[in-house]
Amino acid sequence: MSRNSDATRKTPPGILLIRSIRGKDWSLKSYRYMVLLITFIAYASYHASRKPSSIVKSVLYPDPIKVSEGKPWPVGNVFIKEEFVSSDRNRVKHKGWYPFNGTDGTSKLGEIDVAFLACYSLGMYVAGHLGDTLDLRLFLTTGMIGSGIFVALFGMGYFWNVHIFGFYLVMQMVAGLFQATGWPSVVAVIGNWFGKRKRGLIMGVWNAHTSVGNISGSLLAAAVLDYGWGWSFIVPGALIASAGVLVYLFLPAYPEDIGFAGANASTPKLGSVPHNEMAQVQKGNAVDVEKSSSLKQGSGSRKGVGLFEACLIPGVIPFALCLLFSKLVAYTFLYWLPFYLSQTEIGGEYVSVKSAGNLSTLFDVGGIVGGILAGYISDKLNARATTAASFMSAAIPSMLLYRTYGNISRTVNILLMMIAGLFVNGPYALITTAVSADLGTHSSLRGDSRALATVTAIIDGTGSVGAALGPLLTGFLSTKGWDAVFVMLMVGALIAALLLSRLVIEEITEKTQKPIPLCHGQQAFEATGSQPLLSNQR
Repeated sequence: MSRNSDATRKTPPGILLIRSIRGKDWSLKSYRYMVLLITFIAYASYHASRKPSSIVKSVLYPDPIKVSEGKPWPVGNVFIKEEFVSSDRNRVKHKGWYPFNGTDGTSKLGEIDVAFLACYSLGMYVAGHLGDTLDLRLFLTTGMIGSGIFVALFGMGYFWNVHIFGFYLVMQMVAGLFQATGWPSVVAVIGNWFGKRKRGLIMGVWNAHTSVGNISGSLLAAAVLDYGWGWSFIVPGALIASAGVLVYLFLPAYPEDIGFAGANASTPKLGSVPHNEMAQVQKGNAVDVEKSSSLKQGSGSRKGVGLFEACLIPGVIPFALCLLFSKLVAYTFLYWLPFYLSQTEIGGEYVSVKSAGNLSTLFDVGGIVGGILAGYISDKLNARATTAASFMSAAIPSMLLYRTYGNISRTVNILLMMIAGLFVNGPYALITTAVSADLGTHSSLRGDSRALATVTAIIDGTGSVGAALGPLLTGFLSTKGWDAVFVMLMVGALIAALLLSRLVIEEITEKTQKPIPLCHGQQAFEATGSQPLLSNQR
């Protein structure tokens, strides 16, 4: 492949370096594995950079009469009995961080969360359209490095001794805008590289990056917490910025950008067709010519779809509204589960702040299983809406059981937490991946249109409104008791399931309708394209 050709297709510099070292190119299968790995790392780092705020909540706003002793899990016990003391020494030691340690501390923490998620939600709509019109690789790189900078700046408030609420609010808002670049971009890249066959299973496995990111972010933030809560933001911020450099160097956003046909095209790699076969390829129909020209022009041959046009794609609005309530539930657990665990007596004992952060990762372990299971089932049944609605319905009793019986013992708490994670994160993962990719390549679109990032942004942007409301409402409701929070979560899950009811009915109707058996003449007509002799008889 020529030097100019690579430049036209915007080949990542890292791939150019690998080609020059190896002296030959990789296969399409190898590139697909690489794309899966890089996008997995990229979005895992996005989620890792969102976890610190949930880990440090109990440090910024501690219970002034509770002190934890001993080493945190995995070095020490996961469940550490809290010592209830009232000495002034311990009160000073655990006084928190102004302005979050007042009587309205939980409300301010909720406002910080909603500031981030509101900007994330609004930025998503713009980011999706930009992702379909700009270079996805550069767009994603910019978002990741920008996110890393502002997440780290939030943590610098500790070292700069900043006690101004507005500083932390602004840092979270700007970080939210940069974070909005992530999800539409990575889903669009995966949709470009993989066809619809087994898309649910592939994306279910790939979507484990959400839970892996949550787990790694929790572990990283908790690991450096003893050195000052600021490090819990700086380390994940450095992680996502480093992952952004990896994306810039090695991620090809489109197969055409490195000389391969798109996911659903059959045109072979440029330069791989022998001369004696090229003549036959050139004799193909106009569709083949169009595919070849798209390879020459790379990703620039496509044009984006507007927001209004993308909203008209069948299924986009119902799934977007469903995700609003689904993410309300999921993000409430994401931001408040460690705090809930540190404030709840389990088997007669309390967990330390750091142990609560580590323990909360088991919710995401269940989420990994849920995402894979939902993707596999939806592929087998070819019924995305039915699968998502069923999981959301099952999430209601699972959350009720966790709240009611999770305090019996550590074993029961872990088991019920993982089950709740399975049903809560399953539909959330399915809608934001396979469903978004399916709708972004819907048959109602023109073949040369780019709607993957736009559709993903509409669905996930709408969902992020719920992601903002959930943690905000939790900040206020938790002051009245955790029962009120769980009632809110169960109502949200119910509404999410009901919003898909029309699509569920359509899928079930389609599955239950029996096909009309074909007579011999009709079969011959379909096979040969000729009119059967009996067709004129009445």
